[in-house]
Amino acid sequence: MIDTHTHLYMPDFTDGGAEPDGGNLAVGRAFDAGVSRLVFPNVDLGTIVPMKELAARHPGRIAMAMGLHPTEVRETWPQDLDAVLRELCKGHYAAVGEVGIDLYWDKSFAAAQQEVFSRQLLAAKERRLPVIIHCREGLDETLSCIRETDVAGEVPLIFHSFTGTPEDVRRIRSVAPDALFGINGVCTFRNAAAVREALPEIGLDRILLETDSPYLAPVPKRGRRNESAFLPYIAAQIAETLGTTVDKVIEGTDRNASALFFHDAPPPPIE
Repeated sequence: MIDTHTHLYMPDFTDGGAEPDGGNLAVGRAFDAGVSRLVFPNVDLGTIVPMKELAARHPGRIAMAMGLHPTEVRETWPQDLDAVLRELCKGHYAAVGEVGIDLYWDKSFAAAQQEVFSRQLLAAKERRLPVIIHCREGLDETLSCIRETDVAGEVPLIFHSFTGTPEDVRRIRSVAPDALFGINGVCTFRNAAAVREALPEIGLDRILLETDSPYLAPVPKRGRRNESAFLPYIAAQIAETLGTTVDKVIEGTDRNASALFFHDAPPPPIE
C-alpha cells in the first residue's frame, strides 16, 4: 500500500515530548502495517525542513511534494509563494502540493488563494509535475483556476481528501476528465454516505489511498491522532463499497500511485 498524502513530519507526532522521534516511529509503524511507501505534501515555509529531514531518513520510500497550502495564504503570501517556488525549482519533488482553495475557515483571502493556486498550477505545468489539490468549500473557484491555467490534460490532477458526491465527480471530470481522487478515512465515517456513493462513479482506476495524517483517523481509530499505519482500514472500506477484494484495491491504487510519484520504481527493501 502507498499512502499518497500524509504529514508524519508535523509536530503532532512528537506527542508533547513523550515520543521525541515520533515522526520516524510513525513511519516505522506504517511499514509494519504493510504500507510500502509514503508521499509527504508540504504545508508552509515552516514545514519544509522537517519534511525533508524525515524523508531523507528513508530514501526511495518517501516522495515529497512542494507547495503552499491555501489556509496558509496570509498577508505575506507573495514572499511565501516565491520562497516555495524557489524550493520547488531545486528539484527532488515528485509533485506540487498541497495547494488549492479552502474557503471553509476564512474567505478574506479568497482572491489571494486563487492567485496562489493558479501560479502553482502553472509551475506544475512548466515542470510537468502532478498537482495535489486541497479543495474545501471552493469547488467552483478550484475548477475556474484549472480552466484558466489550462492544466487539465497537461499534468495529473489529484483531488486530495475527496468527500464529495457523484455529481461532484462529474463536475470535476467536465473540466479535468483524467482527475484522480484521494480517498481517506472519511469514507469509513457513518455520516459520509455521499463519498461512498461516489466511489463507483470514480472507479478503482482513478482512486488513490491516503490518510491525511494526523487528521481524519478512520473508524475504528476515529478520535485519535491519525497515522499512516491506519491505511488498511481505508483500503478495506473501499473494497467493501466497491464489492471487490482488498488485494485488488491495493493492487489498483498502488499502480496509480507508483506511476504518479515513484515512476514505477519498486520500493527498496525495509531494513
